[in-house]
Amino acid sequence: MKAKRIVVKVGTSTLTYDSGRLNIRRIDHLCKVLSDLQNSGREVILVSSGAIGVGVGKLGLKQRPKETRKKQAVAAVGQCELMFVYDKLFGEYNRTVAQILLTRDVVEHDHSKQNVVNTFEALMEMGIIPVVNENDTVAIDENFGDNDTLSAIVADIVEADLLVILTDIDGLYEEDPRKNPDAKRIPVVRHIDGHIREIAGGSGSNRGTGGMSTKITAAVVATEAGIDCCVINGENPELLYDLLEGREIGTRFVAKKKG
Repeated sequence: MKAKRIVVKVGTSTLTYDSGRLNIRRIDHLCKVLSDLQNSGREVILVSSGAIGVGVGKLGLKQRPKETRKKQAVAAVGQCELMFVYDKLFGEYNRTVAQILLTRDVVEHDHSKQNVVNTFEALMEMGIIPVVNENDTVAIDENFGDNDTLSAIVADIVEADLLVILTDIDGLYEEDPRKNPDAKRIPVVRHIDGHIREIAGGSGSNRGTGGMSTKITAAVVATEAGIDCCVINGENPELLYDLLEGREIGTRFVAKKKG
């Protein structure tokens, strides 16, 4: 796969243990692979969930708060922890990261959207890996709803060649593989119709907001923009190498041809 500019989205369930605490080994592995891809000449943008989930773990809470102001407080704690870890681990591989926090209103207005694009371009010209998240600390209700959608919007505005969504299953299945171990994975989706949406099912884990349905929504945004979208298992980040070398990994949603 010749994709030069890649947006990689990683979800809370991939980043953390059931306790909400960070899965340091997996994050370190992810940082190593992304740093290596950057070293190979590709441009990498990381869209990372986890602020609220990590905040819940760091504060020792039993569950995600329901009150908006407490969600925002927990997100503030978690985002700080998350970026500290990314800065440290990417730094181990001689890579510098930058934090970009977005809200929907910023990318919906032409002037502020262009400022965002300019920032991304400047960072990538300097060889810096942008780490993007929703700005949960100041805007919960006015946000994208989930980082799958955010990652597709980011892929669109930076004109990425590929969007890869790392999740906790191997792709889209004809049935829920957790309920039916014999369920078959769908390797390629060329058209997202009602059937595909139906089999995508419901919401995600208790630590995150997304499920396969939000990944389908993200795939629609990406493919409509002419960008391939791949959903793969984030448990082993080295699968990114296999994917970029053309092996059949996860589920690939084929971009619509422009024009």
